[in-house]
Amino acid sequence: MKTNKTLLAVGFLLLSYNLFSQETENGIGTLITDRPDATESPNTVPVGYIQVETGAFYESFKEDNSKFENFTLNTTLIRIGLIDNLELRLGWDFNESTTTISNMKLDNIMSGFSPLLFGAKVNIANEKGCFPEIGLIGHLFLPFTAGTDYKTETTGVDFRFSFAHTLSETTSLSYNIGAQWGDDSSEAAYIYTIAYGIGITEKLGAYAELYGDLPENNSANHFWDAGLTYLISDSVQLDATVGTSITKGQDILLSGGVSFRIPTKKN
Repeated sequence: MKTNKTLLAVGFLLLSYNLFSQETENGIGTLITDRPDATESPNTVPVGYIQVETGAFYESFKEDNSKFENFTLNTTLIRIGLIDNLELRLGWDFNESTTTISNMKLDNIMSGFSPLLFGAKVNIANEKGCFPEIGLIGHLFLPFTAGTDYKTETTGVDFRFSFAHTLSETTSLSYNIGAQWGDDSSEAAYIYTIAYGIGITEKLGAYAELYGDLPENNSANHFWDAGLTYLISDSVQLDATVGTSITKGQDILLSGGVSFRIPTKKN
């Protein structure tokens, strides 16, 4: 299983490497991604292009003499520009979760694909003065596509409104509000994110973010993260992130990835 995951990661890296030397597309602007932060942008992928955003992350949490670790490889989101201001979204993650008690790792390792994400994003309004750019995103999480360890009985659903403000030539503020239903629960969890971004150079950017969820009948979960992005070209971007939880539940989050955009047909 680990060999298969490694080959998958190498395949994505080789594909992105082949794109590094390609000429950038004219007239469609610089790549705008929905990773590495939790805040989704209101922007959609241009018509005639596919955008792939992939990577891996590690998170851990220790409580008393127990340590819980989760490693996710192939956090892949595929975004396809269908028509102006509308994109199709497909996502699939491979997860592996382990538990260690008193320095002894348990044998019951959870491993497999999470439910396939299927959804769409629509760009509702462009930024104008103090009025932000606005997008609406919705997803279904299809349980029949998941591995045994992560299969649910019911279909998960989420939606969010995405907003973005340009503060200056080098800074921006983005935020999301929405709700999600999942893990075979009828309980809604209201979600929020807010991210501040800054362009350090033409290619190097940084961000800091607060995000979380507020379940109807449980305690709220709040997190923060910060990271860097680097544009290799207008169509290829690398990223790295570190974070942790403000409330109980996550000691460390580490993430890295690559995003690239390719035309669906030759000009």
